[in-house]
Amino acid sequence: MNSSTASLPSERRTTADEIFDQLQADIVAMRLPPGTKVSESEIAKQYGVSRQPVREAFIQLNNLDLLQVRPQKATLVKKISIQDILNARFIRTAVEVEVMRKACKSATEKDFEQFEINLKGQKRAARNNNTTEFHSLDYDFHQLICIAADAEFAFATIAKNKSQVDRLCMICLTDKKSMLALIDDHSQIFDALRHRDVRCMIDLARTHLSRLDSTLKAACDEHSEFFED
Repeated sequence: MNSSTASLPSERRTTADEIFDQLQADIVAMRLPPGTKVSESEIAKQYGVSRQPVREAFIQLNNLDLLQVRPQKATLVKKISIQDILNARFIRTAVEVEVMRKACKSATEKDFEQFEINLKGQKRAARNNNTTEFHSLDYDFHQLICIAADAEFAFATIAKNKSQVDRLCMICLTDKKSMLALIDDHSQIFDALRHRDVRCMIDLARTHLSRLDSTLKAACDEHSEFFED
């Protein structure tokens, strides 16, 4: 569940979708850090395809503000905008609050089972210090809230605004202590959902998203070269 196109039926997925998914994952995981040059021709050669699907993937990534496509110049992995991060949190908070209201009314036992599986996976990833797996499960956790709310359409907005924040988290939230703190947040949010306590769930979500402030400061202090403002 950790890409914006992963829900498409396999027969409808295109080569451009596959390339988009991989490049997005590489950018978010900081395997392609901000400022890195990426070449249509090199990626086309890597995948054994023409440049057209690569160009389509680049356009999607440009629309997500993850790539900076510049005519007649090298395409770059876009640097992180502090203002974009804060804007993304604002939008994400507004959307998730309404999703949580719905989830508290409509979540089923089957939904609860999926949350329990997800949280077990998060704890396993933390034990193994596997940040890539942890961030994937973190992504899935928030999508599960949308599914429980019967509002999966809302996850497209959350995911779009989450990509920038995820890059930030990959810079700083790479140790077991940080992962355990997020797991504790997720566990409390799930507990509030299971008890259908809307007010508690929303308050916990706001606290969870407020962690971004300290994460942003630490990232800027340690890697100022990754930021554009």
